[in-house]
Amino acid sequence: MAAAAQVFTAHGIDAPLDTIAKEAGVGNATMYRNFPTRDAILEAVLQDRYETLAASAKRQFKVTPTDAALLSWLRDFIDYAQTFRGLPEPVLATLRDDHSALAVSCKAMRTTATRLLTRAQRDGTINSDINATDLFTHAAGIAWATQRAPYDPQRVGRLLTTLARGLRPQGDV
Repeated sequence: MAAAAQVFTAHGIDAPLDTIAKEAGVGNATMYRNFPTRDAILEAVLQDRYETLAASAKRQFKVTPTDAALLSWLRDFIDYAQTFRGLPEPVLATLRDDHSALAVSCKAMRTTATRLLTRAQRDGTINSDINATDLFTHAAGIAWATQRAPYDPQRVGRLLTTLARGLRPQGDV
């Protein structure tokens, strides 16, 4: 896992899997026996990050106002989606395929974050017409867009502020 994380950090998630095997000091057959697909190794590398995001969402239940809690967690999610170059694409793919290895592995994180969204909607601080899939799509889109644009450390904050305006009931900015 450490070798895969190093390779993904240096070269993005599209790095050749053979490079991971070489970095780990194992043969290709050994790696493919343990991780038959790119998603399998990516899921294993990201598992602890999913758990961290789920724990972050749980901590946000202590925060009020509820929209601030949700937006704080969304910032954590965007930061996570930018962990490796190219990661926003498979994150978005999990929203289309609930049965993929990545989608299954992030289920607890998605469930807890959905509860944060629902809590803010019940309080009336977030529009009731947005669902969790839409919210994750927006956040992953911010991660994707900011990875591709020239580096601007303020861009994520500006885009998240724009998203927040759209999430709040009309007139609340």
